[in-house]
Formats: sequence, C-alpha cells, structure tokens
Amino acid sequence: MKLTQLKLKFKALLPAKKAVVIASAAAVLIAVILLLKMNGNDDTGFVEVKADTGDIQPTVLATGTVSPENRLEIKPPIAGRIDEVLVKEGDNVKKGQMLVKMSSTERAALLDAARAQGPQELKQWETYYKGAPIMAPIDGEIIVRSAESGQTVTSSDVILVMSDRLTIKARVDETDIGSIKLNQKADVVLDAYPDDTISGKVDKIAYDSKVVSNVTTYIVDVLPDEVPAQMRSGMTANVIFYLDSKTGVICLPTNAVKIKDGQSFVLVRPKGGIGQPEAKIVKTGMSDGNNIEILNGLKNGESVLVERIRMPTGDSKKSNPFLPTKPKAKTSK
Repeated sequence: MKLTQLKLKFKALLPAKKAVVIASAAAVLIAVILLLKMNGNDDTGFVEVKADTGDIQPTVLATGTVSPENRLEIKPPIAGRIDEVLVKEGDNVKKGQMLVKMSSTERAALLDAARAQGPQELKQWETYYKGAPIMAPIDGEIIVRSAESGQTVTSSDVILVMSDRLTIKARVDETDIGSIKLNQKADVVLDAYPDDTISGKVDKIAYDSKVVSNVTTYIVDVLPDEVPAQMRSGMTANVIFYLDSKTGVICLPTNAVKIKDGQSFVLVRPKGGIGQPEAKIVKTGMSDGNNIEILNGLKNGESVLVERIRMPTGDSKKSNPFLPTKPKAKTSK
C-alpha cells in the first residue's frame, strides 16, 4: 500500500476515535455524579430510612458511691486497755462473736502490779478478775480496725467499724425518680474496674431529697446480686437502671421524628416523588434515646426522610465570620 493511501485511511479513523473518547468521558462523568449522590452530596439534603421492627429498652443513668447499708462504729463500754484484738479488716463475723478482749483501767493496773510479783500471782488475779469482752452486735464484715493490743482507750474511741453488706447509693435526678421501682434490674460498673459489670436490683428508694449544686436528687440503694471481692466502701460507680422494655415493635431512629405544637410527625416523599418533603402525623410511644416506638401512622417497611447532617467543607472557612480575614495583596500598577 502506498504512503498516500495510508494517510487517507488514518484521517478517516480520527472521527471514530474522537467519538469513543467523548463517550468514555461522559461515562466517567456520570459515574462520578452517581458516586457523589451515594456519598450524600446531592442537593436533596435528606436520607431515606425505613420503619422496622425492633426492641425498645429505655434506661436511666446515674452515678453513685459504694457504701455499707449499716455502718456500725464499735466503741469500748469502759475506759481501759486493749488486751487482744481477735479480728482483722475483711473478716466476716457473726452476731455475738468475741471481737476484742480488754481490761478496765482498774484491772489493767492490778494486773501490772501482779505481773511484777511473778507469773503465779498474775495467773491468780487473771482468774479472779475477768476482763471485759467486746462482742459483734450484728452479722457483717470488719471494714476498719483502729486499735491494737496494749493500746489505752476511752469509751469514746472507735476501735472497730463493721458493715452488714455493701450497697451502691446512686443519686437519681428528680425527673427520673418516677421511673425507678423496687426490685428493678440494674447494672453497676465501678470506676476502678471498668471492664466488670455487676448485676443488682433496686433495694431502697429514699423519701427525702438532697440538693447538690441546685440539682435535686434522690438516693437509690442498689443491692448487688453478689458482692465481688474487689468492691470496697467509698468506690465511685456508674449505675444503669433498666426500665420496662418492649420487643417486636415498629420503631424509627429518634432523629426521624419531629415535634411541632405538641404533635409528632415525620417527613415523607411527596406524591409523584417531585417537590418538597411532606409532613405525616404519627403517634409515638416508648423511646430509649436511640430509637422511638411508632404506635400509629406508619407501617413496617415504610420509608421516611431524615435530614442529612452536613460536615463543613474547606470553603466554609472563607465565609466564617469568627475567623480572621487575610488582607488582600496589593497589586503593583
């Protein structure tokens, strides 16, 4: 084939190649537009969600402190000297168990004089003049031991502290106290052990309120099902109270439901799919903060529109009135 014929054939192919390039560019542009719409950069400003069946589990959150239900300070009935302390911190004792042996001031002086005369004289006076035992007033645990053998004490000194059982005293806001009931299930997480959850139940609800920093709260005692070994009096705890729940109900995300003039509504696509979203009245029920129950107005599977949360773009800094503006560069003439 001659060179002239090759040139003519190549020129004939150029329009076809240009058409292919244009078609490819158009396909890429359409794909980019669709991708942007999928990523939420379309002009509608809404995303579509469907009403679906699910479970609603409302909760009440509170903070509290681990405290003994009954904290008893044990003091000696008379002034004198501690002969022997029979328990240590952490011991569980029974009511009527001997905790401390002590001598009155007179007995301690008499035994000291007898000890100076010899072992036989000391044994004789120890037999004739008995000491004063201190007994456990309740079943419980020794949480403080502040006396040792040989220590002189008065009747006002605290030598032992007992607690019958540890509870979590949660501070519940007055707006939530109406939802708390006796024997209600609760979970406790100690700040010292954030990975461990302690199951419990509501044991007591205070009748009298406490006001701290202008906030009215009520103390609710949560009794653990089983007191873990690491729990100590004075620890800070977070408490989750589980209220009445519902299962298998129609629900929507909480932000899908709006309220105006005391009436709940959702946004739906207009008939024909063209135009602004329309409001549809619904009746709501229980909410757990994330989801809300729909009692009437929507069927399972129906779609509603939720306003999309747009993140600020890089250009937003230029129009932000709170940011300093850069001076314009001067142009030389």
